[in-house]
Amino acid sequence: MDKQVNTNKKQFEFGTFMRNNAVTVMFVVLCIVCMCFSGQSIQYVLYEMFSRLSRNAFIVLALIIPIVAGMGINFAITIGAMAAQISVLWCIEWNIVGIPGFLLAMAMTVPLASIFGFLIGKLLNKMKGQEMIGGLILGYFANGLYQLLFLFIFGNLIPLKTPGLVIKGSTGVANTISLDLGGKGTLKYALDGIWNLSFLEAIYVVLAVLILLTVFQMLRKRIKLEKAFTILGCSVALICLFQVSTISNFINNLFALTKVPMVTFMVVGLLCLFNNALLGTRLGQQFRAVGQNRTVANASGINVDRVRLIAIMISTVLAGWGQLIFVQNMGSFQTYGAHEQVGLYAGAAILVGGASIRKATNGQAILGCILFHLLFLVAPPAANSIFGDAAIGEYFRVFISYGVIAMALVMHAWSGIQKKKKQKAAKA
Repeated sequence: MDKQVNTNKKQFEFGTFMRNNAVTVMFVVLCIVCMCFSGQSIQYVLYEMFSRLSRNAFIVLALIIPIVAGMGINFAITIGAMAAQISVLWCIEWNIVGIPGFLLAMAMTVPLASIFGFLIGKLLNKMKGQEMIGGLILGYFANGLYQLLFLFIFGNLIPLKTPGLVIKGSTGVANTISLDLGGKGTLKYALDGIWNLSFLEAIYVVLAVLILLTVFQMLRKRIKLEKAFTILGCSVALICLFQVSTISNFINNLFALTKVPMVTFMVVGLLCLFNNALLGTRLGQQFRAVGQNRTVANASGINVDRVRLIAIMISTVLAGWGQLIFVQNMGSFQTYGAHEQVGLYAGAAILVGGASIRKATNGQAILGCILFHLLFLVAPPAANSIFGDAAIGEYFRVFISYGVIAMALVMHAWSGIQKKKKQKAAKA
């Protein structure tokens, strides 16, 4: 009898896990299948994955706070990306490059994205329950104003003197902005180029930092000794393991093409810590309370509209910084199109990692970013190998991008219907 109960319990837990993580499991299977048929070497895939992860992870993590606050996926982060691109334009025009240029672009993005985020939050507070569709429409509206700014105002009402920044024989900003314009340096790899290590060296650095943080927490008595010794023991064991020549040679060969931009990943790590720290504060508790039930939160004395406004402003500023990281990694950007798919791809990525429009974590954001971009990487060559046409892979991954979001919305609507049925049954 006990065995049957345990078996039923395991089956229930497995079924619940599969139901809650259906999208993630599907993407893992698709990535494995496409990887097998793509014909690409593992070294090349890992090299591309680290590059894509470093330039896309930050902007995906920028979605977490609004989701926790119950506002769903903030598709209006495209407006934060616009603020970043305006800042980059001025840094190029003023010939402020390298780290000073990148830091100036970050500083300029803050007030622009904050103002945009404030206006977005004010409007979304009038659209409670429809925030995601509102964010999409706002993105389209803002894109029209952005086009007016870059096509007519810049280069016409506001002159631009840097060669190559204006369309030849016309007015307005060129279709593609290179971060090498100006002739006195570049913003390209301003962050990525500071400190690069091989994968194995990067692992040593991460383990060393983990050991130092654990010791620091032990001295401050903020961690249980059992947990601390487990972390320290595992870290030391891994360091010793990597000293074995066979293992170290295998890792070096596997990641032969990969160079890890340490500063960029440190910035991503800092954002993860920021999200966790913020959600642990009083404001973070208010985010959660508002996300769970606005009526109860309002009755508890929480200013719901203010909390939601702060969540959108934080997300918009972080999205602007994420776009700066993306742009400096690419070395150029399409003036009139680089920002358009930011919200869609970031939203799809975080959903792929197992997040929902009501709950998200740093781990889900990172996992989703890996799986989503891995599929983008291996789908076209796999389609070319199977069907003889790489375009099928392109169509497939675009379909997946929209399909994942549609599935998340359907599952959210279905869970809402089931919840209402349970409430009615309980009352009856």
